[in-house]
Amino acid sequence: MAFPTNLSTLDGALLAPDSLADKVVLFVNVASKCGLTPQYSGLVELDQAYGDRGLMIVGVPCNQFGKQEPGSPEEIKDFAKTKYDVDFTLLEKQDVNGADRSPLYQFLVGSGPDIGWNFGKFLVGRDGEVIARFEPQIAPNDSALKAAIEAALG
Repeated sequence: MAFPTNLSTLDGALLAPDSLADKVVLFVNVASKCGLTPQYSGLVELDQAYGDRGLMIVGVPCNQFGKQEPGSPEEIKDFAKTKYDVDFTLLEKQDVNGADRSPLYQFLVGSGPDIGWNFGKFLVGRDGEVIARFEPQIAPNDSALKAAIEAALG
């Protein structure tokens, strides 16, 4: 399956496919009311540390785990910005598991196991291929995640 190019942002705009060109992208299924929500801080730190080198963080709100992302697009965006100063890209709310799994997550998961919870992470290389998957409990400042990002950035 090819990388989907019709990704919509939380604002309802189409994410320009060329905005991902030659980027290393970390996709994270996010939620505002989860015990792991403070990982937003670490994602902001990764964005600040590696953004100039070509890392792009993309948050994907998902309400499939304990209904922990119930808000409207405006509420999600306001929460992330106000509480964690998020200015990286947030996509529209999506299902990451099940019959309604979004095309993005069909691509990211492939034949792998379902996403276990909020804040699962997928690192996609500049070539658009999935390099690594990190389970939700792996924090953004984890040494293995940072090493994978460093290697992907070259």
